[in-house]
Amino acid sequence: MAAAPILSWEGLGLIQGSGWLFQGLDINIAPRDRLALIGRNGAGKSTILKLIAGTVEGDQGKRSVQPGTRVITLEQAPDFTGCETLMDYCLRAPDAPPRHEVESIAGQLGIDLSRNAASASGGEQRRAAICRALASEPDLLLLDEPTNHLDLDAIDWLESWLQRYNGAFVVISHDRTFLTRLTKATLWLDRGSLRRREIGFGGYEAWEDQVYAEEARAAERMDAKLKIEEHWKERGVTARRKRNMGRLEKLYEMREARAAMMTPQGVAKMQISGDGSKTKSVIVADKIVKRFGDRTVIKDFSLRIQRGDRIGLVGGNGAGKSTLLKMLIGELEPDEGTVTLAQSLSAVVIDQQRSLLAPDKRVRDIVAEGSDWVNVRGTRKHIHGYLKDFLFDPGLVEARVGTLSGGERSRLLLAREFARFSNLLVLDEPTNDLDLETLDLLQEVIADYDGTVLIVSHDRDFLDRTVTVTLGLDGSGKVDIVAGGYADWQKQRTQRNAVKPKADTGEKAPPPPPMPVKKGKLSYKDQRDYDLLPARIEQLDAEMVKLEAALADPALYTSDPKRFAQLTAALDKARHEKDSAEERWLELAEMVEG
Repeated sequence: MAAAPILSWEGLGLIQGSGWLFQGLDINIAPRDRLALIGRNGAGKSTILKLIAGTVEGDQGKRSVQPGTRVITLEQAPDFTGCETLMDYCLRAPDAPPRHEVESIAGQLGIDLSRNAASASGGEQRRAAICRALASEPDLLLLDEPTNHLDLDAIDWLESWLQRYNGAFVVISHDRTFLTRLTKATLWLDRGSLRRREIGFGGYEAWEDQVYAEEARAAERMDAKLKIEEHWKERGVTARRKRNMGRLEKLYEMREARAAMMTPQGVAKMQISGDGSKTKSVIVADKIVKRFGDRTVIKDFSLRIQRGDRIGLVGGNGAGKSTLLKMLIGELEPDEGTVTLAQSLSAVVIDQQRSLLAPDKRVRDIVAEGSDWVNVRGTRKHIHGYLKDFLFDPGLVEARVGTLSGGERSRLLLAREFARFSNLLVLDEPTNDLDLETLDLLQEVIADYDGTVLIVSHDRDFLDRTVTVTLGLDGSGKVDIVAGGYADWQKQRTQRNAVKPKADTGEKAPPPPPMPVKKGKLSYKDQRDYDLLPARIEQLDAEMVKLEAALADPALYTSDPKRFAQLTAALDKARHEKDSAEERWLELAEMVEG
C-alpha cells in the first residue's frame, strides 16, 4: 500500500490582485516523492512552494501536515538582512540547525561561512543557504532554483546529496540536466490548474506536447477561435521545439566544421589562409597570459574566434572564466600576448546584475523608451507584437517592473538587449531565473543570431544546445578548447583522466591478461529470455502508461484512496519488473555479441 502523504493541500485557492491566481488545486506529497514543479514564469510556482511551506496562507482550501514533519525551504533569493556573517545567517531563527552540521556541509561545499554576508558573492550566498537548508535535516525539502549561482562542482555535489537523501523534495529549476537526473514525478502548473503525473522531468516535454495536442483537437471540434488565439503561447511551444530540432542538426554540423579547424591537441589553428579568413575573424587571442600576484589564471592561450561562432566558457567559481571573457572582449589587457578585435565589432553585454531594470519603470519604458514602437536592429515593430515574441502578454505593456517575477524581469532584459544592433553578444549566466519555455526561446534567438556569441554558464543542457566551441577552465591556467558543448568537454576530461602516465623504469610492462572466454551458445532458458523479453518490456511500457494516466487524476487520492494505493503499487511493480527485464536482456545481448 502506498504511504500516506506527509503534507497535502485540498482545494487550494489563492487570490492575486482582482482575481484568482489558481483555485481548487489538490497537492499530495508522499515521504519519498521527488517532484519537479514546472510552469511558466509568473504562473505561481514560487507561491506554491510558500503555500506548501506554510509561509503564505491560501484564500481557499485546507493544508494538512503529518505531526513532526520538518519542512525546510531553500529560497531563490535568501534574505541576509541583519546577518554579519554567512554563519550568522545559517544559525538564525528558532529552529536553526546544529552548528556542527552546518560546518560539516560547508566543508564539503568548500565555503567559508566566516565571510561577511553583505560582501559575499551570489555563489557564496547560495552555498550558505544550501548549508542552512540541508543541515536542518528536513523531511520535506522545497528547492527554488537551487542551482542558480552554483558552479559545476557544487551542482554535482548537490545532485549526489539529493540522490542519497531519504526525505521528499519539490524542486523548481531551469536546469534540465538537474531535473532529469533527480525527479520521479512532475507537477505542472498551467493556466491556473495543477496536473500531476508519475514521470520524471525526462518525460515531461512529451506529456506537455500530448496535452496541448489534445486541447488543439478539442478547440478545432468546438470551433473555439477565441480559445485558440488566447493560447497562442502554449501552441507555440510544440512548434518551437520542432524548429529547435532542426537548429540542433545545424549546430552539430557547425561543430564538425569547427573541429576540422582545430589541431588534435584542441588549440585552434592560428595561421591566416587569406583575406577571406581575415574578414571572418572577429577576435584573435595569441599566447595570452594573465596573472594575479603569484597565481597564473590564464596561461599561453591562443584562439581565433570566427564570425558566427558560439563560444561557451565553463569552469568552477574562481577558475578564471570572467577574466578570460574580459580579455576576449577587450575590457582587460593580458600580461603577455595579444588580443586583436575586429574594428567593426559592436557588442551587447547581458550580465547577471539586471541593473537596467528600475522597479518604478514601465515595461514600455524598458523596451521602447516609452513609445509604441520598438526599433529592432533597424526594423520598426509594434511593442505588442515584440512582447509576444518574448512570451509576454501584451497587456503587461503598462506594468511596472517591480510587479514582475524574477523570470519575467530576466525575459524583459533579453527583449531590450536583443532589439539593439550588435554583431557580438556576451551572455553572463543568461539562464538564471528563466523558465523552460523562455530557455527554448533563448536558444532559438541565439541560433538565429547573425553575429558571434560568448556565453558564460553553468547550465549543462543549455550549453549542449547552443555552443559550437567550449572553453573549459580548471583553475590551473590551462584552458581546454573543445569543439562541441559541455558533454563533449566532460568526455575529453574523463578520457584524459583515465590515462595515467607511469614513470619509465626501463622494464617492459607485463602482457595484459587474456580476455575471458564467453559462452559460445546460449542455454535454452537464456535463448528464450533473449527472444521474449523485448515484447515483455513493450507490454510493461503500455501498462505503465495506462497506470500513469489513471494516477494523473488529482481527485483520485481523496475520492478512492484504496484504488489510488492499488494503482501506485501496480506502477511500482511494473517499473521494477521493467528495470529487471532490461538489465537481463542487456546481459544476454552482451553474451550474444561475445
